[in-house]
Amino acid sequence: MNNKLLLIILDGVPYRNFRRLFGNLEGWVDSGEARVWKLRSVLPSISASCYASIHTGVAPAEHGCTGNGNVFKLSHKDVFSQVREAGGTTGAVAHSFWSQFFNRHPFDYVRDIEYDEPDNATINHGRFHTMTGYGHDNQMTPSDVDLFGTLTNLCLRFGLNYGMLHTCTLDSMGHRFFHDCQQMDHACFVMDEMLAPFVTKWRQLGYEVIVTADHGQDERGHHGGRSALQQETALYYFGTAEGPDKDDVIDQRQLAPTILDRLGAPIADTMTAKPFLKKAKTQRPSLLWPAPDLERGSRRT
Repeated sequence: MNNKLLLIILDGVPYRNFRRLFGNLEGWVDSGEARVWKLRSVLPSISASCYASIHTGVAPAEHGCTGNGNVFKLSHKDVFSQVREAGGTTGAVAHSFWSQFFNRHPFDYVRDIEYDEPDNATINHGRFHTMTGYGHDNQMTPSDVDLFGTLTNLCLRFGLNYGMLHTCTLDSMGHRFFHDCQQMDHACFVMDEMLAPFVTKWRQLGYEVIVTADHGQDERGHHGGRSALQQETALYYFGTAEGPDKDDVIDQRQLAPTILDRLGAPIADTMTAKPFLKKAKTQRPSLLWPAPDLERGSRRT
């Protein structure tokens, strides 16, 4: 397998927050380096259910995860297993739910917090966090720049074909402060600023990059139901493939077959949604500038 792709999931970002607050991502849309579409999550639009659907390509009614209190080892084929079947190398930097869904359940704080298993049939290189103790007054979330750096480390050390990163920072902030407030505006600004230099680096390493969320959040910081604010988020794509019309809405179940199609891995029979990306007739050059110094932080002025 020669193709490479990274999926970046920023938990709990409604479509309107992506489009009005992520200046770097939107700037790349303006320049033509990225394209953006609206994505609609499965129901229930709750985190664990969406995680399972993103990687299996089936709805919660089929895979069986009905919410965050019902996490188990999934039986459906998934993106990790299909990439491994095609001979690719996989990695994940994410909440421990992902390890439980796609590798081992229950999660062992010592065994599963960090592992490198080249022969694993799903996730070869895992770096996980549990957020144990999470609540309104203490998010228990790692710094996002640390997570981005960890994924980049795995890419450089192990030559990942497929890497997935998931961070709960903005979801947790939304539950605490709701979305129409200065705290959320600033949190989205910081996320966008932290993410941007890594997108540049990943593209220079030869990766296609997808940035999206698992679901949105409404005015009261809630999600799980059908409203547009709860279900709808944005999907940004950096790469050479052709996508749908700009006004098309992507079904979350399309993510798994699309990722596998871009990597050249077999799409499982259970993944019945159609890929939303296809090979371009002519190659599009990358417009991204040389990578900045990733060790030097930046500060808002």
